[in-house]
Amino acid sequence: MSCKMELVKAVLEKIANSKGFGRCMKNVRLLSAGDGKCKAQFTVAEEHLNLGGFLHGGFTTTIIDCVSTYALMTHKTEPPPGASVDLHVTFLKAAFPGETVTVDAKTVRTGKTLAFLAVELTKNDGKDVVARGQHTKYLASVSK
Repeated sequence: MSCKMELVKAVLEKIANSKGFGRCMKNVRLLSAGDGKCKAQFTVAEEHLNLGGFLHGGFTTTIIDCVSTYALMTHKTEPPPGASVDLHVTFLKAAFPGETVTVDAKTVRTGKTLAFLAVELTKNDGKDVVARGQHTKYLASVSK
C-alpha cells in the first residue's frame, strides 16, 4: 500500500472514529488513493437516509467534501488540504438502502492558492450516476 494511501486511510479512520460530525464517515471504505485521486465505497444504510427513505443530500455533500479532500491530499501539492471555498452538488438519481455507492474523486487542477476537484457518485457498478460534485479548496494555510 502506498504511503499516500496509508495517509488517507489514517485520516479517514481518525475522522470516522471521532465524536464530531466526521463520524458519519464510519462505514465508508477506502478503495484507492494516489496521484490526486481517491475512490471510496459505502452501502446505503439507515443512518444515510432522509425522511423519504433514500440517500440524504447532506450526507451526499459531506462525502463529496471528504473524498475530494482525500484526493487532494494525494496530489503533488505541499500545503495542507486547506479550506473549502465552493462546493456544488448536482443530485441525479436516488440511492436506496442496501445499494452500494462508489465515490470517485479526482484533482482536476491546482494552482498557487486554489485546487479544483471533481467527484462522481455511482451505483449499479457505475451504470447509474447518483450525484456529481465540484469542489474548490483554498490551499494556503488557514487562519482563525
